Amino acid sequence: MYENYEIWWVTGAQLLYGGDAVVAVDAHSKEMVEGLNKSGNLPVKVVYKGTANSSSEVEDIMKAANNDPRCAGIITWMHTFSPAKMWIHGLKILSKPLLHFHTQYNAEIPWKTMDMDFMNLNQSAHGDREFGHICARMRVRRKVVTGYWKDEEAQKRIAVWQRVCVAWADSQDMRIIRFGDQMNNVAVTDGDKVEAEIRMGYHVDYMPFSSLMPYFDAVKDEDVDALVAEYFKLYAHDKKLEDKSTEEYRKVWNSAKAELTLRAVLKDKGAKGFTTNFDDLGDVNVETTGRGFDQIPGLASQRLMAEGYGFGAEGDWKSAALYRTLWVMTQGMKGGCSFLEDYTLNFDGKKSSILQAHMLEVCPLIAEERPRLEVHFLGIGIRKSLTARLVFTSKPEKGVTATVVDMGNRFRLIVNDVECIKSKALPKLPVASALWIPMPNFEVGATAWILAGGTHHSCFSYDVTPEYWEDYAEIAGLEMVHIDKDTTVENFKQQLRMGEVYYMLNKSLYL
Repeated sequence: MYENYEIWWVTGAQLLYGGDAVVAVDAHSKEMVEGLNKSGNLPVKVVYKGTANSSSEVEDIMKAANNDPRCAGIITWMHTFSPAKMWIHGLKILSKPLLHFHTQYNAEIPWKTMDMDFMNLNQSAHGDREFGHICARMRVRRKVVTGYWKDEEAQKRIAVWQRVCVAWADSQDMRIIRFGDQMNNVAVTDGDKVEAEIRMGYHVDYMPFSSLMPYFDAVKDEDVDALVAEYFKLYAHDKKLEDKSTEEYRKVWNSAKAELTLRAVLKDKGAKGFTTNFDDLGDVNVETTGRGFDQIPGLASQRLMAEGYGFGAEGDWKSAALYRTLWVMTQGMKGGCSFLEDYTLNFDGKKSSILQAHMLEVCPLIAEERPRLEVHFLGIGIRKSLTARLVFTSKPEKGVTATVVDMGNRFRLIVNDVECIKSKALPKLPVASALWIPMPNFEVGATAWILAGGTHHSCFSYDVTPEYWEDYAEIAGLEMVHIDKDTTVENFKQQLRMGEVYYMLNKSLYL
């Protein structure tokens, strides 16, 4: 996926110091971009677009970036003093993410040999502040990375932003399909779909479950048989499950047909995510007609999430979109990510925790061991029957979970550092699950999440840090609140109050 995108590098300069100086600036810039690409720390190729020496040159580069679908963002660096007024028109029209890299070609000052010619060619300390001022004056959303361009730490911060840029680019043509509507009367998973498209780029469509039936009917039995065989090869299971004469085998087969149906719809509609609702599964007489889904497509949702399709339960389209964005951010990483739901609490002193699970839909990317394919009764929604699912527990490691909520006048991104811990067996609750302690501890973490209006659904990852979500919020123009090891309820309440004041006084941010 990342090979389909590139990040443009633009060096700020001017002609005051003569053509020879610009030639030297150009050579330094090429060397730096080449060094970054060879570092092995950047997931997206950086493409040098030359020096910008005038307002018209800046504007032309920004227009080109806006119109190039491969360009996921722009890095700017002021090698010399670049008068900021010449950046105004270009910054006004720029629609791609921006990173301002405050660095310098040389690492150290050559104390004994430094002269005015050297100074004219090494004025990032001067030029970057000029550029920073105009960005601040124009309220340009951007990330600022400060550090020497050869240092791994600076490169890794750029890498984080690059991943977010690609995820942002991906969301600009993201289509989420709601199969069926949302669960009745639930507020937190609903929201303004029009504002979401304006703010975050993705589009949400509705499809009644009955509209899946032509796709269902087109699925060939031999394709279902092949997918069932793949299930048995990939996942641990009881050998009795392979007995074609049993109802359990038929339920696995039905789950495979449901997966192929969903795949066909998503491909045909060009969708990158979807939601389901256990109250809407099509024909209520499916057990007698054999036409339709005999239970919610949980196994299909688990497997599709692992391949990058966004998913949200009960019609939660915001979580479906956020999961897809999270999955794109973490491509090539090994920790895993998943949609999760706060299920039940475990009060145990300092180890008090929250069990994360769902009826069926937890992504196997976070599994500690090989997932197990099982068939059990599910007695919720309009179908009460046996259904297949992958059962596992998550890896005991630290991670980050996030959710987006609609606050009426803005969207709020809520981020919480968590620690997954070992959980005990759940013989009577055969579902995939994670057990975590929210930072800084259960009492403060859960309280802060509730005070912020957080959902019972969230998108979890072992790989991302809060910096990823901070960059995403900056690009999207979202309010972000972060619950971490240093959070106190008193300070968090104050942060929420200040956020209310900020967005009330700055209504232009959401116009």
